Amino acid sequence: MTGQQLKNSILQMAVQGKLVPQDPNDEPASALLKRIRVEKEQLIKEGKIKKEKNPSLIFRGADNLPYEKIGRNEPVCIADEVPFDIPQSWEWVRFGMISTYSYTKKKINAQNADPKMWGLDLEDIEKGGRLLDQKTVGERKAVGDKTIFDSGDILYSKLRPYLLKILVAPDCGICTPEIVPFKVFGNIVPDYIVAFLKCPYVNTVINSVTYGVKMPRVGTKTMTELLVPIPPLSEQKRIIKKLCEVEPLADNYTEAYVQVAKLNQEFPELLKKSILQEAIQGKLVSQDPNDEPASILLDRIRSEKQRLIREGKIKKDKHESIIFRRDNSHYEKRGSEEVCIDDEIPFEIPENWTWTRLKNICSLIGDIDHNMPKSVSSDVGVLFLSAKDLLDDGTINYTQNVKYISRADFERLSRKALPKKHDIIYSRIGAALGKARLVEIDREFLVSYSCCVVRPLLVYAPYIRYYLESPQILLHSIKARQSIGVPDLGMGEIKKYLVALPPYNEQVRIVEQLEVLLDRCNFKK
Repeated sequence: MTGQQLKNSILQMAVQGKLVPQDPNDEPASALLKRIRVEKEQLIKEGKIKKEKNPSLIFRGADNLPYEKIGRNEPVCIADEVPFDIPQSWEWVRFGMISTYSYTKKKINAQNADPKMWGLDLEDIEKGGRLLDQKTVGERKAVGDKTIFDSGDILYSKLRPYLLKILVAPDCGICTPEIVPFKVFGNIVPDYIVAFLKCPYVNTVINSVTYGVKMPRVGTKTMTELLVPIPPLSEQKRIIKKLCEVEPLADNYTEAYVQVAKLNQEFPELLKKSILQEAIQGKLVSQDPNDEPASILLDRIRSEKQRLIREGKIKKDKHESIIFRRDNSHYEKRGSEEVCIDDEIPFEIPENWTWTRLKNICSLIGDIDHNMPKSVSSDVGVLFLSAKDLLDDGTINYTQNVKYISRADFERLSRKALPKKHDIIYSRIGAALGKARLVEIDREFLVSYSCCVVRPLLVYAPYIRYYLESPQILLHSIKARQSIGVPDLGMGEIKKYLVALPPYNEQVRIVEQLEVLLDRCNFKK
């Protein structure tokens, strides 16, 4: 149950006589309604209000069912109209009979009003009825016709009534015509009427018959014909006292519910990050002493890169480095220079793992030219994807609302970074920063410069894909992007990523275990 649902439930209980116990010593509501009829007759004699043409009188019949007599007509049973049962000491009544809601309101042009008077607008009332601000007519620079209200009047927003902008006026003032001020007869507790107007029953009735699509309003007839359950006066006061007591408790519940809902929403992603972090620290699966150490794998990768350089398939990296340990410290050899990088090493790794830079275990990390090519028809074009096509379910979108570019643009751009099967598409811009997706099919396409192509060499590509989505890399990429002061992460920063590299067989075991855990947790890979 949400906080709002709890508050709605409490209000509904209040207007059904279920929030506080009935006291047999209370004067019944029927006596209150008789006094209201006498009061209204006197006001009619004094010319202060007009006589109703067809006054409504609701009473219980001999069969204990509710009947209504309108004007001189015969009483009619309205049991099918009454929404719920009420205690015996309560009475049903039409809203128009106990209030001045339909009465003509006093108007004034804002320019003729006292500038120091309170000038109320709808924006000053929060959804649910809390008063946010009290500005004077002068401060608001109000113009046009306004409605005058008195302190103690009930103020009801007939515009968008579902927002429940209803309250008892703490002072006199003027308001927008979209707010209806009214009084209640017979010393009925105004706060009880406010509670009634906010209850789910009324909200459902009113919002089912509002008119105006963009600016829904409730009509006067709908309001005056509302059936109102009236408790004895003493019980009205007990109800309001109880509502005041439970309101802070309901607010505390609402706050707790929001926090729990937020935690529930964030928990899967937090757990996923935790699992990924455990994986890249060598804590997800056990190490096998029979595995070939990662240092030997790195030697083979260096040899393979030398072969590819000799064959002209890749270019020599002038800044290639080797990371090694000496005297329990980490050093990086860059050409003839050796530099201690202990301050860069984020965590300890198993003995048979090794640290390396991403560029040292890839044959390609690159993107295309930053001049965006024009779109063409899918009939003649080649698929052209972007960061938006790296889907949250861990896949790549190749078909839905995708872009195509000309064959000529494709041939020109594909020279730098043409994705192939087993490559990784890595997003480096904006909200999609840090998404890594594995190319699992043979298909001709390009990706925009919002992403780069990462091609692992002799390492298990799915491991690198998950590594690029780990909290360690995401934190590094965010910091790097902020430090360079540009909206995207440059190739140089991506190439420098530190990678904790396990033996090849362990890379495979890590990915297998990751996918089992993520699947069990209903995570999207």
